[in-house]
Amino acid sequence: MALKVAQRGRISPFIVMDVVRAANAQAAAGSEVLHLEVGQPATKAPQPVLDAAKRALDDSLIGYSDAFGLPELRQALAGHYAALYGVELDPARIAATPGSSGGFLLAFLAAFEPGDRVALAAPGYPAYRNILQALDVEPVLLETDLEHRYQPTPDLLQGAGRLDGLIVASPSNPTGTVLDRAALRALVDYCAAEGIRLVSDEIYHGITYEERATSALELTDTAIVINSFSKYFCMTGWRLGWMVLPEDLVRPVECLAQNFFVAAPTLSQHAAVAAFDCRPELDARVAAYARNRGLLLERLPHAGFERLAPADGAFYLYADASRLTNDSPALCARILKETGVALTPGVDFDPARGHRFVRFSFAGSEGDMRAACDRLIAFAGAGG
Repeated sequence: MALKVAQRGRISPFIVMDVVRAANAQAAAGSEVLHLEVGQPATKAPQPVLDAAKRALDDSLIGYSDAFGLPELRQALAGHYAALYGVELDPARIAATPGSSGGFLLAFLAAFEPGDRVALAAPGYPAYRNILQALDVEPVLLETDLEHRYQPTPDLLQGAGRLDGLIVASPSNPTGTVLDRAALRALVDYCAAEGIRLVSDEIYHGITYEERATSALELTDTAIVINSFSKYFCMTGWRLGWMVLPEDLVRPVECLAQNFFVAAPTLSQHAAVAAFDCRPELDARVAAYARNRGLLLERLPHAGFERLAPADGAFYLYADASRLTNDSPALCARILKETGVALTPGVDFDPARGHRFVRFSFAGSEGDMRAACDRLIAFAGAGG
């Protein structure tokens, strides 16, 4: 007799990780692969972070921290918000989490019940909808386009029916678009008027190319804000994120965190305290992303990717590939096989319309970006 398999595991895959697996397999077989599929800085954590980790290994008992994290890390995070955003936070509202992924799980469990409806932009980060579905919460996809700058608007929310939550990401993945202060204020006000819980994904804060991104904390104290050390701070594999919680969710999230995770990785927490002293080095890395961005914006149209989302931040370009295909997974698989350039198909971010889009990550080296463009232009010129 076959044993039961729970329905909550029958969610869509995180397709980019399938692409990573295929790219790694091709590389293991001896091919040179250029990784433009994964949203991961190509540089290691800053040296002071590595030094702090070494000191912690030598000097500290790497045991459990409090469920919400080391006091010195939470105090450093509060100082970060005061210095960068002018927001004074009680460190008691800050929780260190096992990556931003752990933060999303805790946020959705604490804020939403089975059967609730939570709105999010399409295209958008696929794990939002997949985690919600696993929790029996309905993701309500708002079909955004260039006219909306691929972001939710009050008008789109009004047309979505009853809502219990809204997830916003600014800068966003996969499009890189940023909600300016007025646009974010309009969403905050709409949610407040309609009793909608706002979850603000701010993991790409620090990586913007014109104005800095506005934090929801500058506008409201009822939103859940989620961030991470993975992107701006270049600590992807350290699996450390954080949440800033409204007062009514502090104890519920703490109880969930105690039972689900006990605590975030303690070694990573010790190391992350040093990250806030590394801003000049980290900002130089953002300047390198900006150069990569400019290179791709200039050269991708020559490879057939002519309509690109306005990447105000993050390190992605979301490209209309309809000139080349109506089947983005097949196109990405062929490009990987024939050129060694790994890209992510748009269906990961938009199940309904992503078949004609692909996402480029430009978090790698400038040399890799140049080589990838050369290969893609040659592919297009050969009738790709």
